[in-house]
Amino acid sequence: MIVSAPSGAGKTSICRKIMQMFPNLHFSVSHTTRPPRPGEVDGKDYVFLSEAEFRERIARGEFVEWVENYGQLYGTSKKTMDAFLEQGYDLLLDIEPRGARAIREQYPRGVFIFILPPSLSELKARLAKRGESDAVMESRLRTSLDEIKEALWYDYIIFNERLGEAVERFRAVYIAEKSRRERCTERIEAFFQ
Repeated sequence: MIVSAPSGAGKTSICRKIMQMFPNLHFSVSHTTRPPRPGEVDGKDYVFLSEAEFRERIARGEFVEWVENYGQLYGTSKKTMDAFLEQGYDLLLDIEPRGARAIREQYPRGVFIFILPPSLSELKARLAKRGESDAVMESRLRTSLDEIKEALWYDYIIFNERLGEAVERFRAVYIAEKSRRERCTERIEAFFQ
């Protein structure tokens, strides 16, 4: 499951609650060159790399997708992703739209979910609550609007008006996708072996 959202949509809160509900759903830890924030743990929140090491991994083709945001590099390890999938786990990836498009090319059976705030005015209010400078807030808003334009190619759109309702919609998508015929073929065929 690949999840994207503009800053302030509530994606992190929704994903945390979903992860608590489904033990077979694992969060894909992204790699980054940005410095750790207070309380972040290497390997749990992100895999923190130097820019040189990150660029070496790009050159070796180790990322299924990577992007530069706000002067920092972010990427998803193909090896880690494939290892989880081969073990039968479901993955939850928090990826911005450009990276999500790259993943869709390589993993077309992925489920792509875009989370939105209820309105532009609510998005602005949520961004303002972060306490960032006006310049940073304006930059985030411009980026958010560019990302929202990408929402139309996603499989599902979840409007986060109330957190509990948004979590329930995400939960419903996950359960429905797990029950899709093409995802159950092996179990059905087992009846005849």
